[in-house]
Amino acid sequence: MANAQHQPNGILEAQDRFVAAWGQMAGAWGISRTMAEVHALLYITGSALNTDEIMDRLQISRGNASMSIRALLDWGIVSRTHKRGDRKEYFEADQDVWSMFRSIVRERMKREVEPLLAVLFEIRDQLPVADDAEGDRQQHLIEHQRRLDEMLAFFRMVEKLSQRFAGPSGSGLEAAAKLLGRLP
Repeated sequence: MANAQHQPNGILEAQDRFVAAWGQMAGAWGISRTMAEVHALLYITGSALNTDEIMDRLQISRGNASMSIRALLDWGIVSRTHKRGDRKEYFEADQDVWSMFRSIVRERMKREVEPLLAVLFEIRDQLPVADDAEGDRQQHLIEHQRRLDEMLAFFRMVEKLSQRFAGPSGSGLEAAAKLLGRLP
């Protein structure tokens, strides 16, 4: 990577440590280590890199690099770019951390909370009507419905908060974080 040779002393090591730390967190985030490392590299270098440069720097296969880049593009935290006179595709990470984390929150909501909500609504709609039951069976149905409704209300609130604070156009997440940072 031509760019890497022109870095001040110590910066490559610092970048490598950042990439390694980001990669170690991948498991906790539920994503692949390589996906996290590709993102970290693109973010911390602040440069548009092509697939060959990413492969060389991270010592990963073309397939692994391509799959990771595709996932990051899908998440909206990496974008394609081109360099004049070069036929290769280049990729760059969103450099605005608030925008980046809004995209991540939206993606997590889409992949995790929305499917869960759909299943919870489906379960609720398949329950027998409590009014059609009697005695203990009716009471069990009422309690079951109450617990399910509480869970639905909670996840619907999470969904609304996500839309409010992590919407694509807003700075609600940053504003909320700053407000919460002022609390004792």
